[in-house]
Amino acid sequence: MNARSPRSPVTRAPSPTVVRDDADHLEIITGVLVIGGGPAATWAALNAARTSAGEGLGVTLVDKGYCGASGVAATSGVGHWLTPPGSPLRDETFRIKNATGGGQSDRVWVDAVLDETWAQISTLPAMGWDRVDRNRRQPSLDLTTDNPSGAPYFRGPAPDYLRFLRGQVKKAGVTVLDHSPAVELLVTDNRDAVVGARGLQVRAGRNWTVHAHAVVLATGGTTWRSHSLGGDTNTGDGQLMAAEAGADLAAMEYSNFQGMVPFGTSMDKNGYFIKAEYWTGDGTPIHYDDLHYSRVPLLEHSVKGTVYARFSQFAPAQRATARENMPNFFAVVDKLGINPFTERFPIDWVHEGTVRGTGGVRVDDTTCAVGLPGLYAAGDVAARDRITGAATGAGGPNLSWAVASGSWAGTHAARFAASRSGSPLTGRPGTASSASSPRGIRRHAAGLGSIATTSVGHGDGRTPDWRELTGRIRAQMLPLTNAVFRSEDRLASMLGELDRVWDLLRDASPRSPVDEYRLREVAGMAAMGRWATLSALERRESRAMHFRVDHPQTDPEATYRLLVSGVHRPRVHRQPSGKTRVGVPA
Repeated sequence: MNARSPRSPVTRAPSPTVVRDDADHLEIITGVLVIGGGPAATWAALNAARTSAGEGLGVTLVDKGYCGASGVAATSGVGHWLTPPGSPLRDETFRIKNATGGGQSDRVWVDAVLDETWAQISTLPAMGWDRVDRNRRQPSLDLTTDNPSGAPYFRGPAPDYLRFLRGQVKKAGVTVLDHSPAVELLVTDNRDAVVGARGLQVRAGRNWTVHAHAVVLATGGTTWRSHSLGGDTNTGDGQLMAAEAGADLAAMEYSNFQGMVPFGTSMDKNGYFIKAEYWTGDGTPIHYDDLHYSRVPLLEHSVKGTVYARFSQFAPAQRATARENMPNFFAVVDKLGINPFTERFPIDWVHEGTVRGTGGVRVDDTTCAVGLPGLYAAGDVAARDRITGAATGAGGPNLSWAVASGSWAGTHAARFAASRSGSPLTGRPGTASSASSPRGIRRHAAGLGSIATTSVGHGDGRTPDWRELTGRIRAQMLPLTNAVFRSEDRLASMLGELDRVWDLLRDASPRSPVDEYRLREVAGMAAMGRWATLSALERRESRAMHFRVDHPQTDPEATYRLLVSGVHRPRVHRQPSGKTRVGVPA
């Protein structure tokens, strides 16, 4: 694998049909629509294009930012879980994640993700990936054990990886619309299938509509605009759209992960903090057991005053390598004039929400189908508790989940689109229009948005200030006293305020496409906050990142999974523990 592999021939999906393209509106008909622009979205688009090419169906990707350069992954490194099928390393990998995650991981799901990630990453050399790890002067990807580390690896800066994936997406014939956030899904007029989405092209100042036979949501998690590095575009848009289409969410109580940063920055790179030394402001050492299991001891001190850290775990001979492995972190501390190896420096916390947490849309099998027919979910928009339980997946597991779920979702979305394209569009009884024709797929599409959209009427005629509402949500979700140190009274108070914000959104009347886009972002954050808070109320124990001051012990009987359903009147119910099958349903 070290030698450059010959490139595989590029199979291009056909171009979508452009129905309208003027100053006011862009309208497209496509086979598969992917909403998002990070690793899950690009792997979904690639696999959809590969599957669609032989079916004569186009693939379109729309991203709120610039595909391949926005979101949390763009600020990271390339650190997938990489273990080949049958590797003995898997036993240890699962043991560690299951232990830190409160015993809620599923070995069958972990194996499925590792298998699919291995298969997908193995295609990179044939696509032309030949990067060299400049620090080590070795190939950045080696899937053999014939290397100094003795294990497969994939190293390098994520921006280069994502830029490469964007290029592959374009080569595969995918139409990419950047700076084009989606505001709502489109469904058939009797609401029995998803048939596309609509949104806003921000820079062009015009609306877009994409009619599609299948849609993949890969919009990421949410950080409630905490200013987590790269996370402020993650506002729960996809989760809200999925719930409006009837999907459940799972593990939403595990949505409060706190990242560690040098004080006054957003550089939330947690790896080197795990084994650092810590002190209170007066120089008293802070003792902890294992930050993989719980950060509560440090967080308790942070509520009382500033905590100081030092990376004492690195011997002088190891420091140059440590700097090379995390250059963006050291660019920040160097600018601050801090030597983190020898000096104590103040730290702070940043809420990483469901990006580092595990809550999201419930996915039951490797089709990644959710809600109404024709809808699929991939990456951080989907729940990852089957993989890492109640603890953060961190970089490797989360990135592997993005690759695996993206490839599954894109493949099955394209297969579903192919099965639908030659049949009459499901819609009004008696309709005979072909779903593959512009007239057929457009004729009976209706907006599914249930709040803060022009599709739900005019409310009371007012447009609330989205910035003010965002501030009110942040005031509930971000403070450590609310996010980490949970209690019945505190959670009930948070839920009450979030419900009041929700009521204002239900009465909202967007006056412009930009108002609608911004208010839908707020609605996504409010919905995610309500689901997370309601789930945290229901789990009356402490487990991994979920800590209840009024129930500080882990209940060995509470191995159930919490599911939350509904948009306007959410409700929580328990899914009994037990391993679920992973494969494609018959």
